[in-house]
Amino acid sequence: MVYKTDYHIHTIYSDGQAPPEDYFAAAIASGIREIGFSEHLVLFKENQDWCINPDSVGPYLERLSQISKKMNSVVLRTGLEVDYFQGKENETAIFLDQFDLDYRIGSVHYLGETTVDNGPDFYNGKNIDILYEKYFDRVIEAAASGLFDIIGHCDLIRIYGHKPSYDPEHLYRKLARSFSENDVTFELNTNGRNRPIADFYPDRRFLKIFAEENVSVCVNSDAHIPSRVGQYFDEAYDLLRSAGFIEMAVFRKRKREMMPL
Repeated sequence: MVYKTDYHIHTIYSDGQAPPEDYFAAAIASGIREIGFSEHLVLFKENQDWCINPDSVGPYLERLSQISKKMNSVVLRTGLEVDYFQGKENETAIFLDQFDLDYRIGSVHYLGETTVDNGPDFYNGKNIDILYEKYFDRVIEAAASGLFDIIGHCDLIRIYGHKPSYDPEHLYRKLARSFSENDVTFELNTNGRNRPIADFYPDRRFLKIFAEENVSVCVNSDAHIPSRVGQYFDEAYDLLRSAGFIEMAVFRKRKREMMPL
């Protein structure tokens, strides 16, 4: 039996729609053994109402600590989903090093001043080939930064179904090699099924590349409502097995261990 974890969950502390306590019943029903909250944190942009206020990170973690003491059937892990910004690695590290987290998820939402998932208008008039190359390069930089344990939705650029004119396999190979060289885990993010792309991140066609490059993996829901905790996980596990994965990554105090898949 798979040791189920779900480390990518958002609550009312960022852009989720329920308080942390409301997610446990869904986790138990889904057979989740470890539930992890990881609010969006954007350090270098102002007035982002979908993110936790940096000043609220301490109280957020304290609340999770109090909740954890009351929970027996599910282990609570603490994390943050942190946006990566080129050239801001030192400032990001100084901020994050204040907190005792179980894991850090690094994500790339921004290309320029706008996030790639804020609406299809972002793509109007832009060269999709160039956008793909820029996005993958930025995710590779995030992996190489040493800031993160998990890379979130590593091909979020697919969200609205835009595709480059070329076969992007070489981009996924480059990405996977970077993850392997920098010893970071990638997530199979099931929330893509609820977005316009209607499929997991990353592209299932290239999961075998991550297996070939010996990149560790975990399955996360990226849930913003309780009913999506553990959503589509059995399908995700089957997909990973068919791609050649035999283990899953679990985290405690930023130390990774591998469990049979």
